[in-house]
Amino acid sequence: MGEFFNPEKGVWAWLSTMVDIVGLSILWTFLCLPIVTAGPATAALYYTVVKCLRRRDSGAFGQYLRSFRQNFKVGFPAGLIAVFLALLLLGGHYIVRWYGTRLGGGAYVLYVAYYFALVLPAGVLCWLFPLLGRFNYGVGGLFRTALQLTLAHLPSTVIVVLLTAQTAVFCIEKWWPVVFMPVTAMLLVSLFFEKIFQLHSPELALEEPEDSEEPCE
Repeated sequence: MGEFFNPEKGVWAWLSTMVDIVGLSILWTFLCLPIVTAGPATAALYYTVVKCLRRRDSGAFGQYLRSFRQNFKVGFPAGLIAVFLALLLLGGHYIVRWYGTRLGGGAYVLYVAYYFALVLPAGVLCWLFPLLGRFNYGVGGLFRTALQLTLAHLPSTVIVVLLTAQTAVFCIEKWWPVVFMPVTAMLLVSLFFEKIFQLHSPELALEEPEDSEEPCE
């Protein structure tokens, strides 16, 4: 009977995890609404998912808000750049798709080529804020390292891009998944990224970001 009432085991642990998943997803969505705060909000979400859902540390909401504040200085300008680049890529995609689906032939080939070419810039955007959530970077070093990891780990990058894109489409088409999909998707992303972080910085990957040295840029 004592095990049943143990908050760290059984049904209570499961309920606590569900509260964290739903609460963090809603909090992340709320903080992303101004758009310009999406960068630090996403970095904080990755950090909290790794620390509190994977490593089972407590205080998920406090950890999230603390990480959001710590990452704001770099995450805010990086987020502005990322939003601008994302809008450019999305706009280009719609233009090329419009010509490709209506004109066919060479225009359609161009559309397909552009679609595959999107993997690289989209991959950089996917790497940016998990990197910021786990390590200390300036804006320039953050983008440079994200590009390096995109190229060095292209198969994982492609999977993460597809996962992120499908999650975004799912949440846009059916609004209710926003109550759990952001954390669920970030947890899946961390399964790829944490292994790579540990590969490149084994002494840092499982440590607190604020206790680590800044990775070389």
